[in-house]
Amino acid sequence: MMESAAETYASDILGVLLTGMGRDGANGLKAIKQKGGSTIAQDEETSTIFGMPKAAIDDGVADKVLPLQSIPEEILVQCQ
Repeated sequence: MMESAAETYASDILGVLLTGMGRDGANGLKAIKQKGGSTIAQDEETSTIFGMPKAAIDDGVADKVLPLQSIPEEILVQCQ
């Protein structure tokens, strides 16, 4: 889904990756970064499963790493 959105919206997209397993989310954030979009990943402390956000952080495709409770406010800031 993120890869398709990146193709459609290019730099006008904000990708947010929350808790989860696997690499598909990290791959999606990478596609968004390659098109000039912005990205946020959930931090380890507030993630139930840190696998997917960790993969994005390790890949260097997370612009910001934030606790869950700070993500909604950052989305609002980014979308202004």
